[in-house]
Amino acid sequence: MRRTIARRLLDRLFRTGEVVEAEQITARMRRVRIAGEDLGELRWTPGQHVRLLVGAGGPLGGVLRTYSIWWYDPTWGVVDLIGYDHGGDSPGVAWIRNARPGQEVSFTRPEGSFVVREEAPYHLFAGEETASVAFGAMVRALPAGAGVHGVVEAGEPGDHLDLPGGLVKVCRGGASAARSQVLVDAVRELELPDGPGVAYLAGEARTIQAVRAHLVGERGWSRGDVRTKPFWTPGRRGMD
Repeated sequence: MRRTIARRLLDRLFRTGEVVEAEQITARMRRVRIAGEDLGELRWTPGQHVRLLVGAGGPLGGVLRTYSIWWYDPTWGVVDLIGYDHGGDSPGVAWIRNARPGQEVSFTRPEGSFVVREEAPYHLFAGEETASVAFGAMVRALPAGAGVHGVVEAGEPGDHLDLPGGLVKVCRGGASAARSQVLVDAVRELELPDGPGVAYLAGEARTIQAVRAHLVGERGWSRGDVRTKPFWTPGRRGMD
């Protein structure tokens, strides 16, 4: 009886599909393609994410972890997610590392306000590996001729996704992505147009706070010009 109730709740709150492809696309990132009849009518704005039910435990047999959508094809009911392997055995990392074709996947509908503002004078993107998935979708969605600037940081050259828009790529070597001065310094060195545009900062929480502080304190941007999306931070349960 409890199993039947849980299944009805699952069907009401989540969309369900099946993993049909899983591909290693950088040294530490995997693309997982999910398909299903239930996925043909999703409303998705590039930059939005879904929350997957992964692992064990919880009322529905798992815990929720967030993944940005890399690509969505409503015609075929196909969703591509890309996840970053931080190491360790947290539920989110374990799922992206072990996803295989044939696995059933349940996830929430696309959500989130971290999307591009089309009327911006120009667009500035800054973040590390976990941000690059959303950035790729967001840059592809911009109208032709939109001004795009920004920096994407990765641990090593082989960790970078292939992104549109000519974003600057930097590497932090063996340093942690948490509180990354490499990213802050790279944004500081960017030659930007006069006046603020709209900034999209995503990734490790404390690093994006430092980038925002630079834009507001050193470049004179208002906080309303800066959109942030903290995807993770060390030691914070649920952001792993």
